[in-house]
Amino acid sequence: MAVWDDLTGQDDAIAIFKAAAAGGSSSDTTLARAAGNSMTHSWLITGPPGSGRSNLAFAFATALLSPGTPEGDLAAQRQVEARTHPDLAVLSTERVIISIDEVRTLVASSQFSPSVGRYRVMIIEDADRMSERTSNVLLKALEEPPERTVWILCAPSDADLIPTIRSRVRTVRLRVPSVFDVAALIERRDGVDAVTAERAARHAQSHIGMAHRLATNDEAQRRRDETLQLALSIRSVSDAVQTAATMLEIAGADAKAITEERDAEEREHALRSLGIEPGGTIPPALRSQLHQLEEDQKRRATRSLRDGIDRIMVDLLSLYRDVMMLQLGSSSELVNVELRERLDLLSAHTTPAATLAAMDAIATARQRIESNVAPALALEAMLTGILRGGATRKGTTQ
Repeated sequence: MAVWDDLTGQDDAIAIFKAAAAGGSSSDTTLARAAGNSMTHSWLITGPPGSGRSNLAFAFATALLSPGTPEGDLAAQRQVEARTHPDLAVLSTERVIISIDEVRTLVASSQFSPSVGRYRVMIIEDADRMSERTSNVLLKALEEPPERTVWILCAPSDADLIPTIRSRVRTVRLRVPSVFDVAALIERRDGVDAVTAERAARHAQSHIGMAHRLATNDEAQRRRDETLQLALSIRSVSDAVQTAATMLEIAGADAKAITEERDAEEREHALRSLGIEPGGTIPPALRSQLHQLEEDQKRRATRSLRDGIDRIMVDLLSLYRDVMMLQLGSSSELVNVELRERLDLLSAHTTPAATLAAMDAIATARQRIESNVAPALALEAMLTGILRGGATRKGTTQ
């Protein structure tokens, strides 16, 4: 099936899902025999951000829902891509957490029998965003699932889910695809030149979604370059505070660029579906629906801002990772090759201990923001800590 073509660097995982899908169909007896009892009612796909968890989940869903004919497979693929297949239900939150009501609604819909396909497929993206109480609602559905219902959960790690859920799913772990694999995918799928695709894949550290954005959005690439230049230019505490504010502005601008166009499209689509002309008056009876849309968009903006800040810190980690590689004389390829001259200078004037302290400061800041510490304060503390740690020069002590 062509649905597997856009997945890269995950041959082992693809083989597992192909065999499982074939195991429930008589159309491919060879794979079915090889699959044995590999098909199960609940799956967990884990892997680092950008490894393709969601893409693999939807590819598996397409394989499960396809009738096995070329025309039917193509139709099923289009319906899954549009999220309109009658036997597919998806919970993809734009919020910081998945609410218990969302999971209850999904669990209720999982009880229906499939209408046109072999299975009814339920997908939860970012399953790690469920609280323990919400997870327990899902647990009941996993313990006693309908015969033809298949659950597919996605999370960075199985440790992000409660133990009782982990014990009731089959876990498939994805690996980080190579820069070469991601670059080849971006070049083929997005039509960019090989140099741009390689740079984007390297800067994204094999994060497929981010590589696509860096390769196709010059403004996103400019923001990343500006962030690293700012970090390398800090010389005092006041610089650190100002840089923290600037980084927050950059993350906000990036989040706004991602959500603004999508928000406008969603509002236009909502008005059209409600029968309201653009610029027309909204009847009072319909205002609550648009208010709910606006609230969801605000929550998405909050999550996008957090994701943007976290992406900045991931980029900073790549910077100090490169410095560490130079200090240790490693032959590993640098992520930020374009900054080699400045990286050489920094690695020559600081110690590996200072570099490690900088990486620890970044990791601490990520944990603080995850715990709802104000992003501005977390960034200021991080950059100040990096500055103080870097005060230890070779041949000197603090």
